[in-house]
Parts: sequence; structure tokens; C-alpha cells
Amino acid sequence: MERGQILFEETREVTDEELWQDSSGDDYTGWFCVRTDPFPCPASGCTFIAEFMTAAHLILVWQERDDPNLLRHAARARDVGRNPRVVDYRSDFGPSASYYAWVAAGRPVHGVRAA
Repeated sequence: MERGQILFEETREVTDEELWQDSSGDDYTGWFCVRTDPFPCPASGCTFIAEFMTAAHLILVWQERDDPNLLRHAARARDVGRNPRVVDYRSDFGPSASYYAWVAAGRPVHGVRAA
């Protein structure tokens, strides 16, 4: 018998004043994102309404349509009834960030659901 490991997905909360930005400067046009039915930001008092899978109000994008992490996030959105659809990202959708840049930054989020 071997000793197992547990992997925790860590996130950290950021305030409006310090919303995380993808500093790569890359244009993600033509990458892929997950469009959903509109849903409110879970941060207490925030009025932001998202129509895509986001982190810190940035649309998360993936380079490949069949990226396992994109599919996992789409499945989560499906499981909570958000009607996810994988679409080609366009800059007119709003600001974006590479999913992997977001992970490398420590998975910052705007807020957490109020208790």
C-alpha cells in the first residue's frame, strides 16, 4: 500500500481595487472560452453579471477547444445549470486571461459567496 496525496485547488480573494490582470499582453482572439447563461458575481455587493466563465471578472480562455481544463469548467457550469457553450473568444466579449496564466498567478478570484 502506498501513501496517497490530496491536491487542493487554492484561490485567493481580491478586492475591486486590486482585480487581477493578465500581464502577458497577449491577444487571445481565436482562443476558446465558455459562454454561459448570465450569472452574478458571488462577491457580496458586486453588481457584475458574467456571461462567460470568469476569474476576477476576466473571461478565461484556452488555446485548444478540447483542453481538459476547459471541458472540466464547462462541466461544472453544466452541473449548476448555467447552460455552457464552448465558443471562439473575440475581444469584443470583454477582457480575458489565459486559464494557465490565472493558475500561475494563484487562481485569484474577486470574491466568495456571502454566507
